[in-house]
Amino acid sequence: MRRGPSLEFVELKGTLALVTGGARRVGRAIALELGAAGADIAIHYGRSQAEAESTIADLADHGVEARPVQADLSNLESAASLPDRVADAFGRPANVLVNSASGFPTDSLADATPESWRSAQTLSLGAPVFLTQAFARLLGDDPGAVVNITDVRTATPYKTHFSYIVAKGGLDAFTKAAAVALAPSIRVNAVALGVILPPPGEDEAFAAKLASRLPLQRVGGTDPVARAVRFLVEDDFVTGEIVRIDGGGHLIPA
Repeated sequence: MRRGPSLEFVELKGTLALVTGGARRVGRAIALELGAAGADIAIHYGRSQAEAESTIADLADHGVEARPVQADLSNLESAASLPDRVADAFGRPANVLVNSASGFPTDSLADATPESWRSAQTLSLGAPVFLTQAFARLLGDDPGAVVNITDVRTATPYKTHFSYIVAKGGLDAFTKAAAVALAPSIRVNAVALGVILPPPGEDEAFAAKLASRLPLQRVGGTDPVARAVRFLVEDDFVTGEIVRIDGGGHLIPA
């Protein structure tokens, strides 16, 4: 990472980015955006090996090095070991970490179980915490950037998805706490998503119905998210920020 000639700007060419959940959906778009900017990419996947290999093939068009790395992020020991495994695979530690992997389980306060609670907290909060801890340990005093992917609805919670949204609220707090803890060498920011894609199991019509209430009245798609992540990695005077990519959804009642 190096500064540009006149701006506080991080040159991505030659950096190494670890993108969790980088094989599919939002994670894939982020991986391709950072790869297009010249970063080498470690594509983490859980079960989506074929999609990971497809993403790596697309990254080859940008002339960057890309490798798949499998890990079960529902196991915190596995999550914590992932940055070391990436460093072994590439011969150097990652200096960009994007915590994109997440589920979207459905429950409510009334029907949440200890199992559903632990599962959501581990994947959406615990894994990013211990991934970031290991990432920072490997970097030492070298500069780096972490971007967490959170949800705009932490401010106006869903009636369902209770365990998930509480975990994402914790990720918001972790973003700010880690920005303080890891400064000045490592910056930590987040992108909070609104109606970007149809939720798993739903179709485009479902997403369009949700988006019809937004001020911008359209589904966002993954490109705005990927561009926002790239901005947060490149601008080296931004830390502790949570950028909403939601078409103005935060301006309307839940």
